[in-house]
Amino acid sequence: MATTSGPYVNVQAVASPVGIVRLLQTAFGCTTFSLVAHQAGFSAAYGTFCMFVWCFCFAVTTFIIFCEFTHLHSCLSISWDNFTVFFSMLATLMSVTASVIYPVYFVQLNCSNISCETRNFRIAVSVFSALTAIVYATEVFLTKAKPGHIASYMATIPGLLKVVQAFLACIIFGALVNQSQYNRYGATQWCVAVYSICFIVTVVIIFLNVAGRTMMVRCPFDRFVVIYTFLAILMYMSAAVIWPVFCFDSKYGSPQRPSHCSKGNCPWDSQLVVAIFTYINLVLYILDLIYSQRIRFITPT
Repeated sequence: MATTSGPYVNVQAVASPVGIVRLLQTAFGCTTFSLVAHQAGFSAAYGTFCMFVWCFCFAVTTFIIFCEFTHLHSCLSISWDNFTVFFSMLATLMSVTASVIYPVYFVQLNCSNISCETRNFRIAVSVFSALTAIVYATEVFLTKAKPGHIASYMATIPGLLKVVQAFLACIIFGALVNQSQYNRYGATQWCVAVYSICFIVTVVIIFLNVAGRTMMVRCPFDRFVVIYTFLAILMYMSAAVIWPVFCFDSKYGSPQRPSHCSKGNCPWDSQLVVAIFTYINLVLYILDLIYSQRIRFITPT
């Protein structure tokens, strides 16, 4: 019988601080969607999104724990450290979003339209969803790069910011398709092009790091990232000027919310969301460029 050179399982995958946090993620996530399925319930696109977030994060976290516990991740042709950090950051953002959306649309303090039991279940769902977001954020804190230590790119501040930038771009796209009337002017269409181009390149950067394929870029990867980030800042600056002018100036749009706009079906609201997240993403790209000057890439040979 052949002998093995090491243990079959990695106990540290569940006994280390990060491992314990991941076990809490699965416990809180499973509790959350179980409460929803049992009594709390959900409906419409917002509820479906929340349910998807809890199930998706639970499934991927379980997969990560299984792979690390059985050493299966060593058989995968990806950068495992980049993947786990990327997912923990993404799961944090998705869980925070679900933790805001679900109570806003489904929780009410009185029992006029639903039974008090259902209300209590929905409050419990909100609590466990918030706990899930907290433990994912804890993993990000535990695994992010420490000063003076060698770490994967996604564990650095620029790497984490890339995930946030892409996520916020998705929120912008959601607002654009919700009757934002972006196709009225060529200038606002340029803004949509800015959001799309920056989103695509950011996702490509994340993918190359997670897949361990940064060598596919012909020029030095760190130079490529810095140049792209600088160009993204310039493009977002143009969008940050153009979008408010063509949406909120009295010559092209409306400075104030029209009184006839209904809640959840108002182009002005979508335009405001796009404007807010445009400025937030602009700030994130600026911070990305600043922090990118402080890290050094180590390319595998």
